[in-house]
Amino acid sequence: MARVKANGIEIEYETAGNKGDPALLLVMGLGAQLTIWPDALFQGLAKQGFYVIRFDNRDIGLSTKFASAGVPNIMKAVQKVMSGQKAEAPYYLKDMAADAIGLLDALGIDKAHMVGASMGGMIVQIVAAQHAERTRSMVSIYSTSGRPGLPAGKPEALAMLSAQPEGPAREQLVQHGMKLRKTIGSPGYPTPDAELRAFVEKNVDRSWYPEGSARQYLSVIASGDRVELLKTIKVPTLVLHGEDDPLLPVECGRDVASLVPGARIETFPGWAHDFPAGMIPTVIDRVAGFCKAAK
Repeated sequence: MARVKANGIEIEYETAGNKGDPALLLVMGLGAQLTIWPDALFQGLAKQGFYVIRFDNRDIGLSTKFASAGVPNIMKAVQKVMSGQKAEAPYYLKDMAADAIGLLDALGIDKAHMVGASMGGMIVQIVAAQHAERTRSMVSIYSTSGRPGLPAGKPEALAMLSAQPEGPAREQLVQHGMKLRKTIGSPGYPTPDAELRAFVEKNVDRSWYPEGSARQYLSVIASGDRVELLKTIKVPTLVLHGEDDPLLPVECGRDVASLVPGARIETFPGWAHDFPAGMIPTVIDRVAGFCKAAK
């Protein structure tokens, strides 16, 4: 692990592969540390000939926290947006996109393949549209345009975005994390309990910071949709989405692909909103193959 100053904050990051290979930036989702990218996927992409970078977004993991902004009232922000008003946030998705570019600057990287999952997909959509000169290609994984009227996720999955553990004890945090992973996990690729527990424990022990997740959630709500922005993207684009995603239904991925000129999409039965071991070889194959072919 290493840390750099970028875009006015400190960003924790990790790299795999040879620096001389084409750069591939992995951007994670809401409340998700860089360690949510499975090591097998991270290292697997490096073995395919990429210099792979994963990092903690602002306000999560070991990157700069925005504690002075306080804990937001998510319901109030949602009500504001629903009534046609603008919700205010301490930072927006465009700021997180600027963090990604700032990280590349700090690492001396001119261009990268941008690969984002969930909220990370939203961030790389902004990067591809607004920083095309820095983007070799874009892969948007189980993400969305944010278009109003798209099918909503399942209530139990959406509820987990703001659910809290039963208490502050480590075991309560682990149980909460396991419940989250099971709720959004892939029905076609169930993770054994012992494996899931080890994964959750590793992330809880590294950093537990729900306040940051709440502020990131506010930034998603306050940033609005990317419908018109997606229409301006010129870089090669691949959309990957699970057909059993309970959080962002597969229609969200299809919408992204329909908006980006020339985008390709592939959907997978049994895959939901995670990276189960059984899907990792497929994800590596699709991402690596697409990025190598991108001109």
